[in-house]
Amino acid sequence: MAVLICKAMLEIPPRFAGQAPVNPAEREKRGLGGAGGRVWEGASGLAEDVRFYGKWMRDEAERRIGHLYPKVEVTEAMVRERPDLKRYAGRELTVIAWLWARTVPSPHPAFSHVQVPLISNFMLSTKKGKEAYVEPVVDGDTYRFRVHAKAPPDTKAARRGTKVGGSGSPFRCLLSGSPIPFSYARKEARHGCMGNRLMGVVAQGDRERVYVSPSAVHETLARNARPDWSPETDLPAKALGFRVQQYGMTKWRDLFTPRQLVALTTFSDLVGEAMERIEKDAAAAGLPDDGAPLRESGRGAAAYAEAVGLYLALALDRTADRGSTICSWDSSPKMEALRNTFGRQAIPMVWDFAEGNPFSASSGNWLKNTEWCARVVGRLPCGGPALSSQLDATGQSSAHGAVVSTDPPYYDNVGYADLSDFFYVWLRRSLKSVFPDLFATLAVPKAEELVATPYRHGGKAEAEAFFLKGMTQAMGRLAEQTHPAFPTTVYYAYKQARSTRTGAASTGWETFLGAVMRSGFQITGTMPMRTELKNRMVGMGTNALASSIVLVCRRRDPASPLASRPEFVAALRTELPPALRLLQSGNIAPVDLAQAAIGPGMRVYSRYARVVRASGESVPVREALELINEVLDEVLREQEGELDAATRWALAWFEQHGLDSAPYGEADILSKAKNTTLEGLARAGIVHSVRGEVRLCLPEELEATWDPAAGSRLSAWAALHHLSRRLDEGEDRAAGLLRRLGTTADPIRELAYRLYILSERKRWPAHARRYNDLVQAWPRLRRLARDPTVGMEQQTFEKPR
Repeated sequence: MAVLICKAMLEIPPRFAGQAPVNPAEREKRGLGGAGGRVWEGASGLAEDVRFYGKWMRDEAERRIGHLYPKVEVTEAMVRERPDLKRYAGRELTVIAWLWARTVPSPHPAFSHVQVPLISNFMLSTKKGKEAYVEPVVDGDTYRFRVHAKAPPDTKAARRGTKVGGSGSPFRCLLSGSPIPFSYARKEARHGCMGNRLMGVVAQGDRERVYVSPSAVHETLARNARPDWSPETDLPAKALGFRVQQYGMTKWRDLFTPRQLVALTTFSDLVGEAMERIEKDAAAAGLPDDGAPLRESGRGAAAYAEAVGLYLALALDRTADRGSTICSWDSSPKMEALRNTFGRQAIPMVWDFAEGNPFSASSGNWLKNTEWCARVVGRLPCGGPALSSQLDATGQSSAHGAVVSTDPPYYDNVGYADLSDFFYVWLRRSLKSVFPDLFATLAVPKAEELVATPYRHGGKAEAEAFFLKGMTQAMGRLAEQTHPAFPTTVYYAYKQARSTRTGAASTGWETFLGAVMRSGFQITGTMPMRTELKNRMVGMGTNALASSIVLVCRRRDPASPLASRPEFVAALRTELPPALRLLQSGNIAPVDLAQAAIGPGMRVYSRYARVVRASGESVPVREALELINEVLDEVLREQEGELDAATRWALAWFEQHGLDSAPYGEADILSKAKNTTLEGLARAGIVHSVRGEVRLCLPEELEATWDPAAGSRLSAWAALHHLSRRLDEGEDRAAGLLRRLGTTADPIRELAYRLYILSERKRWPAHARRYNDLVQAWPRLRRLARDPTVGMEQQTFEKPR
């Protein structure tokens, strides 16, 4: 997979740089057959053909299987039940997605003949004033689903679906109320008793989503789909991040509905048909009709057809990513769209899944996926020839005299090969004849994959040893071969666990850095690089890295000295603080600060041949990481000394209690230690005190019209949280407040770093995201704040009560 992607990005575009599109419509429109045609720079002509033949594939697929994707007819009966549908009366609306619930037989003996739904959320839209939800209507031993276009009477209950409690809790039987443990659902699924039932339909209205109740006609059509082919390759028995095997899904075909399989196989067949058509059109356009294939460095009609076919096959993989039963419906106000399969590098169980329509104009449709690929192709570099090949990193000899940049595996974080099979099974069907060597096996090779997978190596210790040995060999080969005048850059985005003297550093970082050190490299610098999408599922739901950390490495001098542990610690305390302040000034995200600190810290550690204790034993990488984190904490604590007294009190209280209440006496003692008063803290809007209990004010309790100029004393704590609340309402709102804060805003960003570290350590992800988001938005807010018109409409202030 990695080799194929590199070929698509680096090897193929230069080969066809400046090539005009070969499709007849574009040649006729642009007059390319005659004189004075348009100049097609780079791979823009190749991109235009991806669009054209992608559109042909879409039209041909709809002709063949469009009957499986019916529209929603808004009938008079629907309008009588839902007056909000009146504007669409008599119209047919294109379906965006069909929403399905998985079902198992009821565990209650009286209803064991009924398949009951396992639904994690009844909400379809949470947009204010445009809410929609599913209501289950029970009638004896039967039930049906009804969709309402309004807010539910009990939003919390609607968000639970048929779960007993919140996220992670078991389900309950819709008919009897009996609990449905996950163990029961797994058992029934493995016995082939898990089904699905349509619970709602999302259609495209006039600039809005239209949610309607399920239709028996739509459900029957979906169930009658019969694929001619399906991927029969086995899912791995065990794999990092895989959960679906416990529910009877043992082959890749099990991740798709029959209708999804029909669509994907149809588009897969059309990739081959498109290549035949492109080859004829390319020959007609004047490319050599020499039959030389792409894999043999061909540049004629056959090779060009295969090049376009490769990008169309990648569009097919994008369609598969949004066309499996692991996709869910995102009901959030800004989205209302289909989530893709790989919101994170895992295949979890999804209970209520969304089946998209590849012929719609919304998320996951074929044309949009083709356009994504075409846009990328049109921007790919075409400066010179490139070669992508598959080699064993532990024994390669191709890096002699080269400048190397590498992105190695992240220990046990991602099961690359296992996950690649999801895409490989479809690419192989489309491209086996184009790249027979790459697709020679039924599945992606896995035995030599350099990741720490316990189930492959007999346990965690054995997996770690395998990773350390292989990574040391791979990095050692690079250290021996790379050009000595240039650094080697290594991308690494494995999140380091916060470690203390009693806690553990991340095994992934420890083992990887140990391999780098053993290989003969010295880390000379670090560079955070923003590489991750903010809206990916793992980014939205966890404190995941927003950046990759690029380690800059050079060969270590064989004559490097030894250092004692005290010398190492002294060097850390001297060199790490200015490096950290430089990172903060560059606005590194708080979520990435601990990772980025590894770079300058390990630069100190790795410049020595060894760091030794008084006993002569080496200080291991794990202890070095702990010491780096200790110095990071010291730097952030020193920044606290520059804060006002009210903020220092709030920091200490937040560290002890978060937003929970605690006795008044405890708060009073702390206020005296911090040289402030609870009365002053209350006036500043920092604390809420009632019935002998004190707590920090919740963000939603803050004054919406707070004016920083109205109070006698301004605390950084209050300013930060008001600014964060305004950011939730929009960047213009936040920028307007930032402008009014003036120079008093300077400590806010440093305070946000400290609060992020505290929140992460306490495992408070919602708080951590709030502080991380503020720091990441800081440069944009500063730019907006310079515009005096930004936020003006919001500047109507009241004096705080």
